[in-house]
Amino acid sequence: MSWALRFHGVGSASAVATLGSAMATIEYQDRPWLAIDCGSEGLSDFIACYGHSPDAVFITHAHLDHVSGLERLFVASYFDPARRGKVRIYCPTGVLPWLQRRVAEYPNVLAEGGANFWDAFQLIVVGEHFWHREQRLEVFPVRHHWPDSAFGLRLPGSLVWSGDTRPIPEMLRKYADRNELIAHDCALQGNPSHSGIDDLLREYPQDVLARCLLYHYGAGEADALRRLGLRVAEPGLRVALTAP
Repeated sequence: MSWALRFHGVGSASAVATLGSAMATIEYQDRPWLAIDCGSEGLSDFIACYGHSPDAVFITHAHLDHVSGLERLFVASYFDPARRGKVRIYCPTGVLPWLQRRVAEYPNVLAEGGANFWDAFQLIVVGEHFWHREQRLEVFPVRHHWPDSAFGLRLPGSLVWSGDTRPIPEMLRKYADRNELIAHDCALQGNPSHSGIDDLLREYPQDVLARCLLYHYGAGEADALRRLGLRVAEPGLRVALTAP
């Protein structure tokens, strides 16, 4: 398969011990093309799969189960002359202040000083779209925790990644209108920051639900979600994507 999506972890913040932190990689010709988020457990699985750290990461939001691996990625990048300053971090404008505060501003990223967190990376701040390896990707706000702090990602004609979110029918009408696979946040029970299965069944028409592949759920919930007729991702799942 030329294009594919590999799930490194699918768990909610309370289920990372068994299901891994929610993280995936878009692959092209069997190689990692763009990682989505960088939780610690997800980063470990990425390295186990590919034998090296990511070269490019899109950050959906700054909750630690999605960005805690960035400290390790700093070390892997900063101390490798071939990688220092070249690992791309694509960060939405709304996420950057929180990422800076939660990760990058820790005093003296090296104990001896002399380095800034962003020295290890090529930080690319993104708005409604960005280019990666000659492909145009689109970015859209989602309903998670606080307005304009979390974002989804679209590879047009191929994939929509919801990120952590409540239902977003208006966004999917706009950003999933070309028969894309929709990787969607969903657990058995929803809450003010995340979708539950009742939310999806209420908010989305059947043709959208048929394209959904659920992730970010709790321990022991996968079979129950499947019994309700929806597809559910497991850690390590690799699914073919339509070429963008």
